[in-house]
Amino acid sequence: MLRFTKSFTQQEALPQAAIDRAVDILQSGRLHRYNLTAGEEGEVALLEAEYAAWQGVPYCVATTSGGTAIQLALRAAGVTPGDKVLANAYTLAPVPGAIYNTGGVPVLVEIDESYHIDLADLRRKAEAHQARYLLLSHMRGHIADMDAICAIAEEFGIIIIEDCAHTMGARYHGIRSGNFGHVAAFSTQTYKHINSGEGGLLTTSDPLIAAKATIMSGSYMLYERHGARPGPEIFDQIKTRMPNFSCRMDHLRAALIRAQLSSLDDTIERWNQLYDRLDENLRQIEGVSLPQRAQAEFYVGSSIQFRPDALSKADIPAFIKGCGDRGVELKWFGADEPVAFTSRYDSWHYLNDDTELPATKRALDKTIDMRVPLTFSEEDCDVITTIIEAVLTEHIAA
Repeated sequence: MLRFTKSFTQQEALPQAAIDRAVDILQSGRLHRYNLTAGEEGEVALLEAEYAAWQGVPYCVATTSGGTAIQLALRAAGVTPGDKVLANAYTLAPVPGAIYNTGGVPVLVEIDESYHIDLADLRRKAEAHQARYLLLSHMRGHIADMDAICAIAEEFGIIIIEDCAHTMGARYHGIRSGNFGHVAAFSTQTYKHINSGEGGLLTTSDPLIAAKATIMSGSYMLYERHGARPGPEIFDQIKTRMPNFSCRMDHLRAALIRAQLSSLDDTIERWNQLYDRLDENLRQIEGVSLPQRAQAEFYVGSSIQFRPDALSKADIPAFIKGCGDRGVELKWFGADEPVAFTSRYDSWHYLNDDTELPATKRALDKTIDMRVPLTFSEEDCDVITTIIEAVLTEHIAA
């Protein structure tokens, strides 16, 4: 029996430059973001400047996690307790958690068969709830029609906060993901496109949002030590009116990210070679369907989603187990109970929202999710899809 032996959670080693710089920082003992000598910029400030330049925006704040970046983005954009926040229902738990943390009230929006936010439902709920905010998750790297979303937002006066945890480096019509909304949040958690264990980045072109996020990140009155900040006149407007949440990144993680940022475009190219091989192979399997990618979308294929339509929903657990027994680790977004990182919108009971979203359930009922580690080769992709086809065929025959 063919079996795959590589781990789906094994990441590549960090570049030697990251390791060497990390050792230097550890030996210095100066890990805190503001523990600097006279005239020293520090790793966090340098990262903020470099990432802002890479993203093509003037402002960036480095944070302790992607979830923290989302929370700061929401607060800096103006969300206060009781405010309605539109959000696509297909996402991961830290996203509704961030809304809950601000005191906002999530209004979950349906998705379509391609895992994009449903534009008709977005319009209906924007009008019905008079919501002023949209937290748009580009979940698992699938970018919706951003032209249409921005048009709806403009029509209803909605502020867009982009969750780009899965789309760092992706583009739509040539525009970087994160540069459509008023503010964006990125993640550098281990399974994202840059690996610092945990970490986040907030970007914006709005100087007031940037200043608010900087103060809230824990700058005290040391905001001039930030690497991609607005001018002091902006801080003068808000510096004593923003709470301090003490969640800016430390030097160690910033150094790890800086060493990977310079090669990110090459990393994305390698990821997409693996993704495209898997996509091509899976599309040849009878009884399997994959979402269609828009021509305008340049994606980053760090994970792949497909549906074994030939199976019933009741067959999915056995199919996943069969693949797992042969070394192919799959996740399922249609399960009625959360498992590990994977949960469906109706398992977030703390939201006290019993809204039914039938289109989202239909889209997720058979949705299988698979990581695409860079430790794999294109030949590995062939082995993986051969196993998936074999297990699927066995279950169809049974």
